[in-house]
Amino acid sequence: MTRLLLRADASPVIGAGHISRVVAYAERAVARGWAVSFSGRTDNAEWLASRFDELGVPRLQPADDGPALGRLAEDFDVVLVDHYELGDLRKDVNNVGALLVSIEDGTFGRRAADVVADCGFAPAPRPEDGSPVLLRGVAYAPLRDVVLAARDKRQHVRLDGPLRVTVVLGGGGAWAGVVSAILTALSETGLSFAARVLARGDVTVPAAFDGQSFEVTGPGTNLHDLLVDTDLAVSAAGVTLLELCCLGVPTAVVRLVDNQVTGYRGALDHGLAAGIGSGESLLAGGQEAGSVLSDLLSRSTERERLAATAAATVDGLGADRVLDAVSEILA
Repeated sequence: MTRLLLRADASPVIGAGHISRVVAYAERAVARGWAVSFSGRTDNAEWLASRFDELGVPRLQPADDGPALGRLAEDFDVVLVDHYELGDLRKDVNNVGALLVSIEDGTFGRRAADVVADCGFAPAPRPEDGSPVLLRGVAYAPLRDVVLAARDKRQHVRLDGPLRVTVVLGGGGAWAGVVSAILTALSETGLSFAARVLARGDVTVPAAFDGQSFEVTGPGTNLHDLLVDTDLAVSAAGVTLLELCCLGVPTAVVRLVDNQVTGYRGALDHGLAAGIGSGESLLAGGQEAGSVLSDLLSRSTERERLAATAAATVDGLGADRVLDAVSEILA
């Protein structure tokens, strides 16, 4: 039996995306009969990390450098790390006989490993660092079982009533101001919609015009229930964007942090989403968001075009492809 250790963290600052990805790996590894454990912090992402308990995945103490991770890796065949801050780890992990799998986003989280996976839409050239197996591109995007189940349900939904808009900028609590600016831009379109907003922090809800409504709740396990019947989503350019693409949800995307620059540009260049700019531009009162949102709310053909392109690009089976590569090395 293959023994897999997953290492990732979440926090109010870095959000929950790393936990979302390793949960996807946990689900697919458990389905293969592997013994899986998790090491890390789940602050601000407990609604995701609870899936470890459902899967019977033990939670271990975080290992915050190479030697600590090496000691923890002594009981495992494979260590998968999805983390930007831990630095070089391969020597310490390999020294105890384990393979290192490293998840990176362009230059963020980049380190030498036995297997490197970057699920960006268009990864840039990567310097040679001795990593023998490079898995690059959106085909390697690891998406959770709940996403694939929602994709199946969405294909059978027929919508009526006002347009349903879902606003979700991930699990970080630092983006309440950006969420507030997005809601203002939606309101100022003057068009009808029912907006469901998943956000942390002090979000300001604007006055609603006739035919508009806003409902604000915290992030939780109900996101994909909402996405099944969503006509338009507003999302950051992180893990949630990949999920929206897989589901075929038309999406307006915002760039919140530097590590989302490549994902943001890739989504726009490939026609997978419409861009509404950066968080900074939204906070500064930029007009780009309003015009893009007005266009998407009023033009069903544009929403349908984005949805079809995105769903054809992201199939959600990336975790299995990465684990297949690991199995070939172990065989």
